[in-house]
Amino acid sequence: MTQNRVTARQGHGSARVVLGIATVAMGLMAGTFYAFACAVMPALARSGDRVYVEVMQNINDVIQNPVFFAGFFGALVLTAIAAWQLRRTSLRWWVWAALLAYAAAFLLTSGVNVPLNNDLADAGDPAKIADPAAVRERFEDAWVAWNVVRAVLCTAASALLVRALMLLGGDRAAQPAYLDPAAGSTASR
Repeated sequence: MTQNRVTARQGHGSARVVLGIATVAMGLMAGTFYAFACAVMPALARSGDRVYVEVMQNINDVIQNPVFFAGFFGALVLTAIAAWQLRRTSLRWWVWAALLAYAAAFLLTSGVNVPLNNDLADAGDPAKIADPAAVRERFEDAWVAWNVVRAVLCTAASALLVRALMLLGGDRAAQPAYLDPAAGSTASR
């Protein structure tokens, strides 16, 4: 196991950079979905139906920006690149697991949350909706539940990438000699 970590650390400078950026992007996505799960949606739940619909329509409109898309697509693409770069190392399992978890979150977003957002937008001007409670009812519970799932998936993916980065990024020179497994007997440690 120690030998695999040492081998993974050597000669993977670009993989370290890509994995580091992927980890940051993944953390940003996990944080975004987490913030919605624990603050934004519970706060909106306290709002009246028209306000709820209007605010969610506004959020869904403004979140479609280059900064969000850089993180949303970047987490997927950069994790895939890191997985490819590390495919011949023992770290591949950490990165591939992160990629699978985020791919599931990405597909949930694209296949569930975005269509719900589109349906909400199609409801039109909240001031002119005849039954805003019905519009909210078709949206809120499903969107919130699937957002929690994608927050959990992204958080798991972040943790997996952090673990891979820790295993890849360790500096053997910073490790005390007595902790080096090649330094001799375990009795002295």
